[in-house]
Amino acid sequence: RAEKTEVLSEDLLQVEKRLELVKQVSHSTHKKLTACLQGQQGVDADKRSKKLPLTTLAQCLMEGSAVLGDDSLLGKMLRLCGEAEDKLAQELIHFELQVERDVIEPLFVLAEVEIPNIQKQRKHLAKLVLDMDSSRTRWQQSAKSSGLTSNLQPSGAKADALREEMEEAANRVEICRDQLSADMYNFVAKEVDYANYFQTLIEVQAEYHRKSLALLQNVLPQIKAQQEAWMEKPSFGKPLEEHLAVSRREIAFPVEACVTMLLECGMQEEGLFRVAPSASKLKKLKAALDCCVVDMQEYSADPHAIAGALKSYLRELPEPLMTFELYEEWIQASNIPEQEKRLQALWSACEKLPKANYNNIRYLIKFLAKLTEYQDMNKMTPSNVAIVLGPNLLWPQADGNMTEMMTTVSLQIVGIIEPLIQHADWFFPGDIEFNVTGNYGSPMHINHNANYSSMPSPDMDHADRRQHDQARRPLSVATDNMMLEFYKKDGLRKIQSMGVRVMDTSWVARRGTSAVRKASSTPPAAQPPAPPAELPAAPHSPIPEQSPDTSATPSPPPTSFGFPTGTER
Repeated sequence: RAEKTEVLSEDLLQVEKRLELVKQVSHSTHKKLTACLQGQQGVDADKRSKKLPLTTLAQCLMEGSAVLGDDSLLGKMLRLCGEAEDKLAQELIHFELQVERDVIEPLFVLAEVEIPNIQKQRKHLAKLVLDMDSSRTRWQQSAKSSGLTSNLQPSGAKADALREEMEEAANRVEICRDQLSADMYNFVAKEVDYANYFQTLIEVQAEYHRKSLALLQNVLPQIKAQQEAWMEKPSFGKPLEEHLAVSRREIAFPVEACVTMLLECGMQEEGLFRVAPSASKLKKLKAALDCCVVDMQEYSADPHAIAGALKSYLRELPEPLMTFELYEEWIQASNIPEQEKRLQALWSACEKLPKANYNNIRYLIKFLAKLTEYQDMNKMTPSNVAIVLGPNLLWPQADGNMTEMMTTVSLQIVGIIEPLIQHADWFFPGDIEFNVTGNYGSPMHINHNANYSSMPSPDMDHADRRQHDQARRPLSVATDNMMLEFYKKDGLRKIQSMGVRVMDTSWVARRGTSAVRKASSTPPAAQPPAPPAELPAAPHSPIPEQSPDTSATPSPPPTSFGFPTGTER
């Protein structure tokens, strides 16, 4: 057997080994990169778009938007997101086409064409070398059989033929070796170009993500603007300032709605705020308040559910109405033994409340003071009201067992809330209009016909009260006439929420002539007014009923409560 002659240099032998490694890596990378493509490989952009998951998602969102309509917030969100997803799909198609053209196809050519061609040439060279070695061996054997020494060349026709065959084989080996060497050197020189494929991949990916990010950043403000412009936002569990800013109100919607409903139908209800309501009724009312759609007629027969919803709203606020920041000051004020100094400290804490919190606590305390005027019927004295509502107005900001924590401070909180209710007109001077926005039934309880009488005054004597109770209609139908006036005036107004038509049963503003009765309530910054001289056990009504003609001129405050005059305040 002929000895194999090595015709490649050591450098080319190293290149030959590297060829196989590069081929394996290129083949594996091409396979994995192809698997990353979401569209069908090798087709045009239109056909690729139909099979793209993002395109399918965009179509689904647009169809959902058409079903819900642009009148609902969800419909608007689906339309904006569908348009954004469709643009992202187009960017993805452009990205994949560019990756396929500039990276995947060149890698395929490298792994499946260029390197296999070099390896094929290498195999052909090996065959030529074998043929050359064989012809040389035959020629050498011919020389030995002729008995010639190694210095003499064999002669004759056969020897000439063998020599020509050997020379021709050597010539073919030389040509193939030169071609193979050139291809191998070219491969080594082009390694920079091969590495550039991966640089191109990263650059194309970066450009795709930049464009995608720009699209998302462009649509995101539009989505946020739609959400901010949408007025029907939940109020339970949301910060007070956020709810007031969104709804453009001064008094929280659940507070005003519940207070005005209770003024209509709950002031004489025994155990108001103390008796637990039906869980299903409470859940339904809270959901209705979150949607800003409440049917007063439905809940007029269940004032405990209304009171429970008000307590739930106050309790679910992220920060209590009387604020975490002033908690220690409230507690310290309640611990002062001298009555005069204690009330002055409570007054000072009230003045430090943020404007939104001050307006709402003033509104609520005024209502609770009015509620205690009917304590002979509802059994809710200022102390009882403070016990059941105090923990919902103020609690500490601390981790741990809330039940144990509230047990230790409940008496102190009662000592804070009870004086506020007892002396509401001293802490918050001036009359207040409970129907702030004019969207609810009148708290003045104007009698629209003979079948419905307003709620009796606590100052009414026993005989008049009995006559009033006999003439008064049941609570369940107490608002029929008001609702009738509403339907006569405005008809059935429809609103759409979440794509479903819902009847708007907000109550019409009262048609009486009572004006807003407000007085300046900002105490002097330097010196607070003198506190009440004594704490009455059962305080008289601090807000006497006034006729519409005299409501615009508040009566002078009682001197025992230390009110300053209007000009002083």
